[in-house]
Amino acid sequence: MFGYRVPAPDEAMLISGGRRGMGTAPFRVVTGHGAFVLPIFRKTRFLTLAMCEAEVDETCVTKQGIALTVRAVIAFKVGNDKESIINAGQRFLSDQDQMAVLTGRIFAGHLRSIIGSMTVEEIVTERQKLATEVLETSKTEMGTIGLSVDSLQIQSIDDGQTGYIAAMAAPHKAAIQRQAQIAQAMATQQSAEAQQAAARNQAEYQRQTAVVQAQYSAEVERAQAEAAQAGPLAQAQAQQEVLLAQTELAQRAAELRQQQLVAEIVKPAEAEAERIRVLATAEANRMKIQAEAAASYDRVALDRMLIDQLPLIVKEAANGLAGANVNVLNGADGLSEIAAGLVSQGLTILDSVRANLGTPQSTGDDKHQQRGGGAPNRREGGPIEIE
Repeated sequence: MFGYRVPAPDEAMLISGGRRGMGTAPFRVVTGHGAFVLPIFRKTRFLTLAMCEAEVDETCVTKQGIALTVRAVIAFKVGNDKESIINAGQRFLSDQDQMAVLTGRIFAGHLRSIIGSMTVEEIVTERQKLATEVLETSKTEMGTIGLSVDSLQIQSIDDGQTGYIAAMAAPHKAAIQRQAQIAQAMATQQSAEAQQAAARNQAEYQRQTAVVQAQYSAEVERAQAEAAQAGPLAQAQAQQEVLLAQTELAQRAAELRQQQLVAEIVKPAEAEAERIRVLATAEANRMKIQAEAAASYDRVALDRMLIDQLPLIVKEAANGLAGANVNVLNGADGLSEIAAGLVSQGLTILDSVRANLGTPQSTGDDKHQQRGGGAPNRREGGPIEIE
């Protein structure tokens, strides 16, 4: 926006040209925010608040008269308060690089003053004490010009060609070397003792290892011997178990085969035989029934035929006696006997035919007597003679 100015975070904006609100300061200080600045009537300048650095490389004389070259680095900046900004702005606003130059000169003077009151031994061994005293003595003067010091680091202290610091360090070096030699000797001794202990430990380890190996070898040999002894027995037992298993398997296979044969051959054969027997029995019964029926029919038919032919047979028998010279000695009784004999002969012929055809013969005492004689018996009245 026209006329509105904002300083950077590490800057202070100094506005000059007006008297209102400035008090005794020649300008108004603005930090952290912006402000309207009237063109032509106001003038704006910026003062850095960032960290700055100054180096010191100064030759100083100690309390002992020995010249030392001291190198140091000072980190400083403009103070954050308004008074420090005003003081620094009035002194360095036109040439802000002069802050580092002036700071280096201030610290160089205080450094010469303080080193002049100290010995080389104090300076070398107590560098932090030296830096603290220089900071304390320069704080007031740095605050007057609006600067604050953050740190002072002494980088090096050199005595040039005098060799004082080296000579001062010689006893310490000798002591250090002596201590180093002693430490080396002790380390060598300890190393030798450690080596001896290691050798003893190695020997003991080898002995124990040999014992363990011997025990292990003995255990292995014993186990091998037991295994060698137990091997044939275990093998025989294993073979016996295999044979038992094979026998049981064979028995099971035989039983299974037997069941299979019974199911495949015996049962079908028995069923077929039973079927044939039933059919044969039925056929025999049928034939028997048919035979009995036929025999019964033939017997009835034959008997009927013979009965029908019986008069003819008797007639023919009588015709045969027609030309015969028959003497009847007993009168009427003899004629009756002749007629009875003819009938008896006809019955005999009937029985013979039945016998030849399988027909059962007549039973009874009269028929048996008639088949035995072939002619009627004569009665007591008198014999019948036929010529």
